[in-house]
Amino acid sequence: MNSSGVEIEFLGTGTSTGVPVIRCQCEVCRSTDVRDKRFRSSVIVRTQGVNLLVDCGPDFRSQMLAVTNPEVDALLVTHIHYDHVGGLDDLRVFCGGGEHDMPVYARADVFEELKRHMDYCFVEHPYPGVPSFETHVIDDKAFSVFGVEVTPIPVMHGKLPIVGYRIGDVAYVTDAKTIPQESINKLRGVKLLVINALRHTQHHSHMTLEESLSVIKGINPQQAYLTHVCHEIGVHAQVEKQLPAGVKLAYDGLVVRI
Repeated sequence: MNSSGVEIEFLGTGTSTGVPVIRCQCEVCRSTDVRDKRFRSSVIVRTQGVNLLVDCGPDFRSQMLAVTNPEVDALLVTHIHYDHVGGLDDLRVFCGGGEHDMPVYARADVFEELKRHMDYCFVEHPYPGVPSFETHVIDDKAFSVFGVEVTPIPVMHGKLPIVGYRIGDVAYVTDAKTIPQESINKLRGVKLLVINALRHTQHHSHMTLEESLSVIKGINPQQAYLTHVCHEIGVHAQVEKQLPAGVKLAYDGLVVRI
């Protein structure tokens, strides 16, 4: 890849249950199409020689064993829900036995919760080998990660304020139910927009497919990919045929370059 371009690799594109759902016998969960097998949502964005992991869910180990390039330089966290942070303990392999801190960027409320749930990583004298983090508290302002500019995109996950991220001409927004106009403005001009679309029917904290398509139309990126979908979205091959031009359904292992 050209060092000035951006590459995004989808580690997972499913919602909190993953797909197939345990015990479910629906058409999607019984599908033999590999695109209907979805880990919890996460991506790696690679640009300017820097590998940025966005979210680190409970499937992180399995995802990284299948990834094209298993290097991570920093972690960007969207919010504290388990399907987005449940794999942080597995970042220990990037910390050199505690010799190197993994840079983590997140809102203050996320770090507060992490310190409660993973207190063993933040104590003064941690057990040897646990992951060690270099914490960076973010707000709504742009910041730099090893020379790469990252712009937080505030959105509402139901009543919970969370963030998406814009990195150059790529934006990643997950778990949004509503997006403030100011954030819409920050997304204008992106070439590639990744955005959540849970299912067809209403949900209290996630956009439906129809709502996501409306947001995409308003932002008008060159290309959009839908992620964080559940088994109720339908079989991948059928959903793809129903989407408008310029919109595709993402799947695990997909690599997109711009």
